[in-house]
Amino acid sequence: MLFDKMSADMVKALIETIPAEITVIDANDEVVGWNKHETRVFRRPMTAMGMNFRQCHPQKSLDLVERLIGEMKAGTRDKATFWIDLEVVKGEPKHKMLIEFFALRDDKKNYIGCLEFTQDVQEIRALQGQRRLMD
Repeated sequence: MLFDKMSADMVKALIETIPAEITVIDANDEVVGWNKHETRVFRRPMTAMGMNFRQCHPQKSLDLVERLIGEMKAGTRDKATFWIDLEVVKGEPKHKMLIEFFALRDDKKNYIGCLEFTQDVQEIRALQGQRRLMD
């Protein structure tokens, strides 16, 4: 692995710096971590740590998420991508939120968990032309 020389502090800083919200569940479907705790759009109470994802996922999408995780465990899916419009700041226009699920696999391709990656892409969608480094 190319990150073997990184300290735990560096790994934590890297995860907190990623411009997205991430949540990780393990192979037993338990929530084992997330980043950006204080600033998340999709807030997680500390009581969610160690919970089965089914206990802390919105009921309206639970069936789809269960199917997705089942397919990842079976090895028939590695990724799912979707997007929604969400009010990030009350009273302001909705933002486009990109939500991706990635199967986490070990070196032998065994399922070891799932990464939920949520990114506000509103500013990215508005990019035009070019902006070069140091402009």
